[in-house]
Amino acid sequence: MQDTSIFTTGDGARIAYRYDGEAGLPTLVLSNSIGTTLHMWDAQVPALTRRFRVLRYDTRGHGASSVPEGPYSLDRLGRDVLELLDGLGIARAHFLGLSLGGIIGQWLGVHAPQRIGRLVLSNTSPYLGPAPQWDERIAATLQADDMQETAEVFLRNWFPAAMLQAGGPEVEKFRGMLLRTDRHGLAGAFAAVRDADLRRTIALIPNPSLVIAGLHDTVTAASHGEQIAATIPGARLQVLPAVHLPNIELPEEFESAVLEFLLAA
Repeated sequence: MQDTSIFTTGDGARIAYRYDGEAGLPTLVLSNSIGTTLHMWDAQVPALTRRFRVLRYDTRGHGASSVPEGPYSLDRLGRDVLELLDGLGIARAHFLGLSLGGIIGQWLGVHAPQRIGRLVLSNTSPYLGPAPQWDERIAATLQADDMQETAEVFLRNWFPAAMLQAGGPEVEKFRGMLLRTDRHGLAGAFAAVRDADLRRTIALIPNPSLVIAGLHDTVTAASHGEQIAATIPGARLQVLPAVHLPNIELPEEFESAVLEFLLAA
């Protein structure tokens, strides 16, 4: 595996990315959840790189990417992906996004479907309004002394109680990612979620699409996944008995669902 590389977008943001796998394989872009980094996919890379060249990146405001002044727009987050593909000379790629990454995936399917092959939208939603609740979260995030309380709220929403109580390296890995997230980057991304409403426009997505939902997800409820799958023409829905991070909670089932869909004739 190569080290993290840096790409500079048209508006001057630095986007950290990794591009793993054999040259010549089709590219699969992985887009992470809010509050995490490209390392949320570490466990999936061995299985996915057997069939794809895997391009992961830190969303602006997260990880090793720069933290431009917010708020961020979904349009800007989507264009970050397109500019990264342009910079690497990738005309077309499959795309897998989870949570915020799935919202970005929906935007790409609406606005740049010619750049996307197959689209996997995991544990995501076309709309997470109303806006006032996000304004409150943005204000609380920016005013907090540190990320401790924010991190604990995220972890309770991401993992089943038993997994949290047991602790272990996976939970601690995500706690570390959250604690290292810049509050301004998190608040900027919250604004993009606040302003996103794709409930009608995703009907325009022509790409073959798989929607993965978590049966026990309290962030992006299974009903949100059902709504996406019912709106995108021909989309498939797969509900896994997980909370918000099925790639961590049920990695084998998650990878199997993704690969079966991406490799379908």
